[in-house]
Order: sequence, then C-alpha cells, then structure tokens
Amino acid sequence: MARPCLRWPDRRLRMVAAPVATVDEAVLRIWTEIIEVMEAMPGVGLAAPQIGEIQALAVINASEVREQVVRMANPVILHASVQRRAHEEASPCLPGVSAVIERPRAVTVRFLNDAGETEERDFVGLWATSVQHQIDHLQGRMYFDRLSKVKRDMLLRRARKLAV
Repeated sequence: MARPCLRWPDRRLRMVAAPVATVDEAVLRIWTEIIEVMEAMPGVGLAAPQIGEIQALAVINASEVREQVVRMANPVILHASVQRRAHEEASPCLPGVSAVIERPRAVTVRFLNDAGETEERDFVGLWATSVQHQIDHLQGRMYFDRLSKVKRDMLLRRARKLAV
C-alpha cells in the first residue's frame, strides 16, 4: 500500500530537503515508494517531501508508456531556456485545484542517478515542467508560490472550501 501524500499546509512541505550523500538501499527504497505513489495518482512526478521524507529525492515520468522513470537525487538546474511554456499544474498535496504556471520550456539538470553517478540531462516540455515542479518541492516551495498574491489567495480559498 502506497504512503499517502502530505496535505497542505503541513509544515514539512515548506522544509528544504536534505542533500543525499550516496545512493544506497534506503534511497532506492524511497524512490520505489515515490514511484508507487506517483503511479497511483497517476502523475508525472513526485518529490520525497510530499510523502514525508525530507530528502532531496524526486522522480519524474512524462512518457506516454510510463516506463521511463527518471530517479534524481540532489537535482540542480544548470541552465534554463529563455523560451517559456505555460502548463496547468497541480499537486496531490492540495487536491482539487490547479493553476497555469509559466516556466522555462527546457532545462539542463545535474543529479545523482539510481546508479549513484552524477548525470546531466536536458528536459523539454512536460518533462522540464515536471522536473522544475519537483525541484521546487525539494526547496520547500509549492507551485502556487509562483502565482500573484491575488491568484494564490483565490486558489487557497478554493482548496479550503473543497477540503470541508
């Protein structure tokens, strides 16, 4: 049975995730759990803090066939395109609401992969949106933090009404 996602405003969602020193059995187990939760949603990405593990671990999978999961430890954006892309974003931590967020269309990210090796990879489109969304989670930010105060307040009011 997959772990539940934390619900906003759980304070752990605002914590900066601790860096991972090495990819070991414990890290591999957490990635497996994150993937199970992501697939059960279904979603295109999930970060460890969303299931209560405050470690810099995330997974993304924006493929049609759902067999291309990228496991990332300590992901860092090295380069972001100037061209932007708007996409409807949501989070299982704040169910029932979403917002259009504009982010760079492409990013280059450095991370430790599931073999424990440093990897640099380019992500474009939905893959880029998802990796940026997960990195925000690892830094204690939610997608709605990228909205104006008025739009953010409206979204959070709507989410509170749905939670009642």
